[in-house]
Amino acid sequence: MLLSLLADASYQWGYFGAAFGAGVAAFAAGFGISRIAASANESVARQPEAAGDIRGVTIITAAFIEGVCLFAVVVAMLAAFGINTAVQEIEKKNPDVRTEKSAPEEGAEKAGG
Repeated sequence: MLLSLLADASYQWGYFGAAFGAGVAAFAAGFGISRIAASANESVARQPEAAGDIRGVTIITAAFIEGVCLFAVVVAMLAAFGINTAVQEIEKKNPDVRTEKSAPEEGAEKAGG
C-alpha cells in the first residue's frame, strides 16, 4: 500500500519538482547577473578609468553564475528522469504495485467482476 502511494507520488510530483527547481535556478541566475550588471555600471560611473578591469571581472562572474545555473538545470533533469527510472524498477520487481500509468480503471474492475 505505502509503496504504491510512493510510486504514484513520484509520477505526479517528480516532474513538477524538477521543473520548479530548474525554474528557480534560472530565475536566481537572472537576478544575480542583473545585480552584477547594476553594480558594474555604478562602479564604472564612479571610476571611469577602471572600466576595463570592472568589465573583465563582470564577465567572469556572470560566466560562473551561468555555469552554476546550467549545473542546477542538469541536476533537476537527471532527478526527473531518475525518479521515472526508479519507479519503473519498482514496478518490475513488484508487479502487484499499481501506479497511475499501469493501474486499470476502477470502473472496469467492478463491471468485469
